[in-house]
Amino acid sequence: MTDEIKYDYKNVQTVRGTDALVISRLQKDGWELVEQTQGMLRSTLNFRRPKKRQPWLVIGTVAAVLVTLAIVIGTASALSGGDENKSGSGRSTTAASQKTSATPTPTTADSTATEVITPQNNPELAALLKADNCDDANRDFANRHEGQAIAFNGSIVNVAPHGDYDTRYDFLLGPGDKGPNTTAGPAFKYEDVSIPDLRLSGNKIPASVAAGDKFRFVAKVGEFNTDQCLFFLDPVSTEVR
Repeated sequence: MTDEIKYDYKNVQTVRGTDALVISRLQKDGWELVEQTQGMLRSTLNFRRPKKRQPWLVIGTVAAVLVTLAIVIGTASALSGGDENKSGSGRSTTAASQKTSATPTPTTADSTATEVITPQNNPELAALLKADNCDDANRDFANRHEGQAIAFNGSIVNVAPHGDYDTRYDFLLGPGDKGPNTTAGPAFKYEDVSIPDLRLSGNKIPASVAAGDKFRFVAKVGEFNTDQCLFFLDPVSTEVR
């Protein structure tokens, strides 16, 4: 009798226009599209893939060996630890700690906190703004520069109310001036922000914003969601262009 196939399931919400890219990416990882529900602004995609069988016997044997080794190593350490402690290791530890405290090393955050990354001073960002929104370059950039500020000329691709609120929104941003017709670059997203959160500036500050509006965005780098192909940002300032 054939064993019943068991599946893992995944539900993904996508922004309109990115469905095909998300489906293609997940299918490469073995996921099968089961159902697709199309909304006005978002789609819900349901996937499944067969669960991988676990070689429990092998895993159990390896685990038993590791436990045995841990016991042997722990016993040997306990027997030899007493003599090492008596040989003056306390003095070397104290000296090392004093040396460390006397010469503090600046952190990465200290050296980059005030630097704003732009396409002009960072070739990596310049290339990212022309890449596909599902490209691995999005993930790599987010991992390397999380929390840092970037600045770029872009436009609003889409605006949608966040949940049931009428004063908070989700903004989809794209590089360049094409608004809803943007086809290149990351799908940047501001999630659950109000109009004041944008910190609008410029000669003619609008009372509201809409898809197609062009700005100079300054924002802090957040995470990249590989399933949705969305690159999350936190707004710092938004200058009218």
